[in-house]
Amino acid sequence: MSEHRELDNPFWSSLRTVHAGAALCAGGVLRYPPQYAPFLGVAEGSVHAASGLEALVAAGESVYLLGIAPHVPAHWRLEAFRPLAQMVCEEPIAIVDGPEAIELSAAHRADVLALTALVYPHYFRERTMELGRYFGIYEGGRLAAMIGERLGTDSAREMSAICTHPDFLGHGYARRLTAMLANDTLSRGKLPFLHVSHENPRALHLYERIGFRLRRDIAFWSLRRD
Repeated sequence: MSEHRELDNPFWSSLRTVHAGAALCAGGVLRYPPQYAPFLGVAEGSVHAASGLEALVAAGESVYLLGIAPHVPAHWRLEAFRPLAQMVCEEPIAIVDGPEAIELSAAHRADVLALTALVYPHYFRERTMELGRYFGIYEGGRLAAMIGERLGTDSAREMSAICTHPDFLGHGYARRLTAMLANDTLSRGKLPFLHVSHENPRALHLYERIGFRLRRDIAFWSLRRD
């Protein structure tokens, strides 16, 4: 697909643009600091990344790649997962009625970390919130649902950490937050996009119903340094 080709290699693209200030770089490899996200990227699959990987990935650490994987040393373990659905939204979404969403700050960090540890545990880290804006809905003093911005380029922004506490499922909070942030992103002249597992058909169908479309399936790997 020709439009927004930078989304074919989203980790690399993000680390070259909106998150260039946080990027760690060595030997043609870029990665997020571990306290932000366990993500790593290269410009193209032909890259021989041994020196960069050795410099940036600690022994026993696992990182993740999306879209493009480099040649890796024989003693590293590259595991392919099922491709993710990369979805985009090109038109404003109708917002359903519901509680007010607030912008989350460092003051809400403990609540955010507790919710993501419960329902979104794999990729959220202590400083992930610093990669973009995060919003949440509180109910009875508890963080009931949240959404945030993670990856991005000069022309697109990723919706991420879209999650709801199990005690508050069925209230439409995830839909309300997704519509709110997608519309705000569009109003800023950027394309909202997100990634969702095909093994989560409930979420996939939700995004389709509210106005996201499949842009492409995108390859996804874990890479471990033993």
